[in-house]
Amino acid sequence: MRAIVDESTCTGCGLCEEICPAIFELVDDVAKVKIDPVPTDQQVSCRKAAESCPVEAITIEE
Repeated sequence: MRAIVDESTCTGCGLCEEICPAIFELVDDVAKVKIDPVPTDQQVSCRKAAESCPVEAITIEE
């Protein structure tokens, strides 16, 4: 699976990085994906981060 951040929508709140720091990091106040594709052991927390995004800036592709 892949995680995709819409950088124009991201508000840089940091929630994704808090929930799934192995996959997301903030760079210049915008979330970036650190690992693509998402490793199996990180998929649950990655989905949780995407679902928790207040502006729905993270998309998950299977």
